[in-house]
Amino acid sequence: MKPLVAIVGRENVGKSTLFNRLAGKNKAAIDDLPGLTRDRNYAEVRCEGGEFILIDTGGFEPHRTDTLSGQIRAQTRLAIEEADSIIFLADGKSDLTPSDFTIVRMLQSTRKPVLYVINKIDRVREQSNVADFYRLGVEPLIPVSAWNGSGIADLMAAVIERLPAATEEEPPDVSVKIAIVGRPNVGKSSLINSLAGDRRLVTDATPGTTRDAVDTIVSFNNRNYLLIDTAGIRRKSRVSVTFEKFCIIEALKSLDRCEVGILLLDATEGVAEQDAKIARFIYEKGKGCIIAVNKWDLMPQDRAQLREYLDTVRFNLPFLEFAPVLFISALTGQRVTELLKTASMLCKHYHRRIQTRLLNDLVRKATERHLPPRVKNKALKFYYAAQIAEGPPHFVIFSNIPSAVPESYRRYLINSIREHFGFKGIPLRLSFRDRKKEA
Repeated sequence: MKPLVAIVGRENVGKSTLFNRLAGKNKAAIDDLPGLTRDRNYAEVRCEGGEFILIDTGGFEPHRTDTLSGQIRAQTRLAIEEADSIIFLADGKSDLTPSDFTIVRMLQSTRKPVLYVINKIDRVREQSNVADFYRLGVEPLIPVSAWNGSGIADLMAAVIERLPAATEEEPPDVSVKIAIVGRPNVGKSSLINSLAGDRRLVTDATPGTTRDAVDTIVSFNNRNYLLIDTAGIRRKSRVSVTFEKFCIIEALKSLDRCEVGILLLDATEGVAEQDAKIARFIYEKGKGCIIAVNKWDLMPQDRAQLREYLDTVRFNLPFLEFAPVLFISALTGQRVTELLKTASMLCKHYHRRIQTRLLNDLVRKATERHLPPRVKNKALKFYYAAQIAEGPPHFVIFSNIPSAVPESYRRYLINSIREHFGFKGIPLRLSFRDRKKEA
């Protein structure tokens, strides 16, 4: 396993900016507003001399008593326990605070290598600001500017110097990559915590608790599943600050990384307009889809209620008619493992290939059963079909007038392929081409 390095410090000292600078990509949400990073966020860092996993953490405020600050402290302590080396980050443009002293003493008690870094030293004349931080009683102090990159090379060299040797153990193979998406406060982090069996992610009743996409690997039935938790996608009218826009982009990027998307709905709120928009994201990106109705433990437990709710889901999300619907409770664990079983099945279909001979037999029988329409008194003909891609499966049919195939007939052929070959939960792609142009 690669060694782990955690960045720790109080709110708004620039941890996420430093994380992005060291990781070489904008993976963590950054803004001038304090408290944006709440969960542990991970990135692989490769540089000359070594590789390591970098962990970003939320703002550690040891003297606050609110529930969310307590959860962030717990997450930060977990990151410190996981880490082989720690970067303590302080704000070089502000005075030392009691929180800085408390954090430093806590890190000294870990007996792990700690680098003490003073951030926001953006100009040469600000170097004198570093002197005040010797009151912490630790050294050496490394001045950097995560914003403009000064001092980063020295910091990276110090990090590499203190890393333990990487072990030869291979990371677990991941069978299925799953992104969990939905509106804020539908229970995405609670669901991952239920599947992982621990308090892996911060959960809170306040909408929007998760701000960055976070990865978790869970094992079930001798298979490993990568679960990608995402920030809740808000309605555009409510996206008023930069970091919320970033979270939408991050959620969409998470769908790019997955094979199966779990659209999480809140059973107590029904299917909202924003749920349909998120569902459209999954469909347009061609991902396998499971519709999971969370908080079902709060609903009347009878078949009539379930059937009525299922009809509502199908009515409001008609373009996901192929997606299985599961009624779950992340809080009680009700049917949550069914999500993994279903995702495994969908992943198999996602990468499935159909023999050309079998596909053409199916298209021939489908067109005989329901003749293609005539176009300007001319017969619409289909010559042969082939699968040109997987993930998702994409089929092409060569025709004499490909541009004239009605959408209704295209849907008929897609449904015929899906039903005959047993594709479940996967959006199928079907296009038409001119045989003459291909020749």
